[in-house]
Amino acid sequence: MAWSNSKIFVATLEDILENTTAVDLNSDTFKAALYDNDITPDQTVASANTAYNAGQWAASGNEVSESGQWAAGGVSLSGVSSSFSSNVYTFDATDTASGSAADLASVYGVLVYDDTISTPVADQGLCYNYLGGSNSVVNGTFTVVWSASGIMAYTL
Repeated sequence: MAWSNSKIFVATLEDILENTTAVDLNSDTFKAALYDNDITPDQTVASANTAYNAGQWAASGNEVSESGQWAAGGVSLSGVSSSFSSNVYTFDATDTASGSAADLASVYGVLVYDDTISTPVADQGLCYNYLGGSNSVVNGTFTVVWSASGIMAYTL
């Protein structure tokens, strides 16, 4: 298969509701890591397999990064907020850009994870977001536009 949609991880929602983890949008550090099309994200994996560098997110060579432009491990999100309206939950952040001389090829999606929490698993994934197909930049700026593109909005 490969990327086809954007989803919130069910295990993370369960962990929050059962007080197994404490995600705090106001103070936690969230990161966005870029991936190619050689993985198939799964909304229903266990908590441990939502995490950055675990499960399919650890598959060798699937993360797309460039030192000094878009770091391996992702870049920190700023301006994190959320809202709920008409059965749609939106997790928003300030648009996230690489350095101005990035060379990033075949970016299909983003893993958003909480880099602050350590229980039940470190770097637990919050959601994954399909970018609609292959995205690349050569010696330019790669920007993930969060809510305006709708990639962070989920129908409940």
